[in-house]
Amino acid sequence: MRKAVDGMRILITNDDGIDSPGIRALVDALASEHAIVVVAPSGNRSGISHAITADEAITLERQNGTPVPYYACSGTPADCVFLGSTELSLHPQLVISGINHGPNLGDDVNYSGTVAAAVEASLLGIPALAVSLAFDHKDPSARRHWESAAEIVRRCIAQRYDALCNAAYYWNVNVPNLPLEAIAGTAVTRLGRKRICGRIVGEEHGGSIRYYRAWESPFETDRDTLGTDIGAVHAGYTSLTPLVLDRTAESGLDALLPLTTR
Repeated sequence: MRKAVDGMRILITNDDGIDSPGIRALVDALASEHAIVVVAPSGNRSGISHAITADEAITLERQNGTPVPYYACSGTPADCVFLGSTELSLHPQLVISGINHGPNLGDDVNYSGTVAAAVEASLLGIPALAVSLAFDHKDPSARRHWESAAEIVRRCIAQRYDALCNAAYYWNVNVPNLPLEAIAGTAVTRLGRKRICGRIVGEEHGGSIRYYRAWESPFETDRDTLGTDIGAVHAGYTSLTPLVLDRTAESGLDALLPLTTR
């Protein structure tokens, strides 16, 4: 097993914005052992997926009074990773996106800006983790155990760097919102299926209708299925799911053969 070397260059980003407590928790857990730079959106970019800024300038603003270099970026999480990796002379050895305020399980990975930042790193050939704290949205007053997720990230880097450093895939990590000692363990999982049960609410405004997406409790089809990220988190385990860039469906390559030329 190859362990991470001390002083590794790590770029931290997210989609919740630079003031997120998830970033602060990661900095607190990692800054004493590694060289950390934070490049994160200047505001909330949740649900933006892998959008990039193509039609306007992107700004980076250095924050004052921070324990490590912090840069607020006007762009998206993917923009943050690209700029942080190419324009700041950082050349990170690892990108960590998170800790996200809420889970990114199953189908969430298609919408998540947190996961998209890890995808961008993988496109650049940099190992990456997307990390989320999987708390229950139905209990908004519940304590958020950011320190649990940050410590699990620290241990993963220290103990399993041999797997994490492979840029051929990236990792989606979901940590139960529990005290560290109450987490049952760590499970390597596949993605589950998580149907989003939302609805659209419309209201009249100045002669037009404005629509809002009203999120409701999701119907989690794999909640009790062993081997999925959803099932693992509901059982009290941290889920680690390896994901790849290639979306080719190998089983479909021969589905339309033989093809005619006319």
